[in-house]
Amino acid sequence: MQDSQIIVHSDGGSRGNPGPGACGFVIEKDGEVLHKGSKFLGKVTNNFAEYSGVIVALEWMMSSKEKLVDTTSIIFILDSELVVRQLTGVYRVKDITLQKLAMNVKNLITKINRKVIFKNVLRDKNKEADLLLNEELDRNIS
Repeated sequence: MQDSQIIVHSDGGSRGNPGPGACGFVIEKDGEVLHKGSKFLGKVTNNFAEYSGVIVALEWMMSSKEKLVDTTSIIFILDSELVVRQLTGVYRVKDITLQKLAMNVKNLITKINRKVIFKNVLRDKNKEADLLLNEELDRNIS
């Protein structure tokens, strides 16, 4: 069987900063959607929500390791330049809450034991994850 990559589009956002927040993610392998999901986060900052999108996707992969069997790498696509630069070490993580989230991401990556790459794209290249988080917000706030 051929080695393959998993592509993860993740996004997070809040209405207000802080405000009601949610995250969404879409996981694809070989052009097929393996899973998509979203999570309401309560009152959070936008950056907290962005990190949460990565964490929720990694947690799903941890619970579905059989889907990773022939996977050599995982590419995360985010529209948050800050989160990508923090997770790749270009920027230091100064905020204590974000430090904890970044550590959680790194711990999950270690457990998944695959090469993980983070890429930043413009918001319009991450539409499906953005749609999922906004639907989640619409369901949970009035």
